[in-house]
Amino acid sequence: MAVNALNRMNGHMNVETHDYLAPGDFIDSGQAAIQAFARDRAGVGEDRQRAVRLYYAVRDEIRYDPYTFSLDPVHLRASATLAAGRGYCVPKACLLAACARAAGIPARIGLADVKNHLASERLLRLMQTDIFYHHGYTELWLGGRWVKATPAFNIELCERFGVKALEFDGREDALMHEFDTAGRRHMQYLADHGPRADLPLAELEAVYRKHYPRLLAAPDELRGDMGVEIEREKAQS
Repeated sequence: MAVNALNRMNGHMNVETHDYLAPGDFIDSGQAAIQAFARDRAGVGEDRQRAVRLYYAVRDEIRYDPYTFSLDPVHLRASATLAAGRGYCVPKACLLAACARAAGIPARIGLADVKNHLASERLLRLMQTDIFYHHGYTELWLGGRWVKATPAFNIELCERFGVKALEFDGREDALMHEFDTAGRRHMQYLADHGPRADLPLAELEAVYRKHYPRLLAAPDELRGDMGVEIEREKAQS
């Protein structure tokens, strides 16, 4: 159905977008749970309307949790993130892409380096940097072009810490806001590594091992609640 719609729109088979409809190892859109979630949350209507609904479902129903950081392939799959109900930016981006593909909307994952000013001191100590390397976002094929969307921060977390929840209308790119609600710098994009049909695990592993050796060396420390940590740090400041 989706490919036929693209054919009617373009007058020929769009090979590029067709390649982004198939399930991947990590964007595992063929899984029954992904299919059911996408069908229920997308609803009916045009692709743009359905994509927007999927964006908000993944953004808000799946909690952002940096302490789920892992290189275990099992934990990075979209279906695992859906089952867990939480994940960090990369698996949440995979989940949105998987839901879009399950709904017949071409989608892919993008990776970028960002400087994030909203993180607990404990998390930053573990990371040993305030740069989030290979931060994940999603690209969706809507209206004949690719549109970027970042479903990472759920609205509850945003409201809790005075960060504007990122809105998505299916027309304009929705990347992280540069400033929070108090005018403080929140996030800066430093480098964009481009989109991929599926998560490049070997590349991700190489980047993480280079930049986050302490995180990978101390997996037992990857537990906690960043929201609680930030509230405690604010009270002590």
